[in-house]
Amino acid sequence: MTDAYRTIAAPATARIARKKSRFIAEAFPVTSIDNARDSLTAVRKRLHDASHYCSAYRLLDGTSHSEDAGEPSGSAGLPILQQIESSELLNVLVVVTRYFGGVKLGVGGLVRAYGDATREALAAAHIVERTLRVEVSIHFPIEVNSSVMATIHRHNAHVEEIAYTEHANVRVALPPSRVERFRDALIEATGNRARIEVVE
Repeated sequence: MTDAYRTIAAPATARIARKKSRFIAEAFPVTSIDNARDSLTAVRKRLHDASHYCSAYRLLDGTSHSEDAGEPSGSAGLPILQQIESSELLNVLVVVTRYFGGVKLGVGGLVRAYGDATREALAAAHIVERTLRVEVSIHFPIEVNSSVMATIHRHNAHVEEIAYTEHANVRVALPPSRVERFRDALIEATGNRARIEVVE
């Protein structure tokens, strides 16, 4: 389970030419499949006179997809995806738009062109590390408050909200990899009197 991931902070672009064909690679930060599709649609509309719109994305949830968009199978989408993977980036879409120049490049030439264009776009991007946090809600009787708060402090969980009524409710945030250990520690510290739920 990851507590952080690398992505790009903003869109980035690179252009290369191979045997009269022009390749425009655009990298976008995305958060979902729909987000990636919308960005691809926007490129197609903006560069509506191009020959091909090849793309690949890789998301935080493990989803990845590549599209050859009419180029020979495996010659465009896969090299794009491989560059994203080798850069160890997530939540990234790359669209490489090709303007055909009249000279065929062959499968090997296409693989190199799409891969090179993608690599240059990613090299031009500002890469950032995003930290992940999971929110956990804790519901418990007031008399075990000191045990709960001590456990929160010991596990460096960040308190987001506290509410005291008949019972106490505390919402904390912590890295995904520490949730189970934190849950077990709370159960032990309160004698199983705390109800713990991950906030979706």
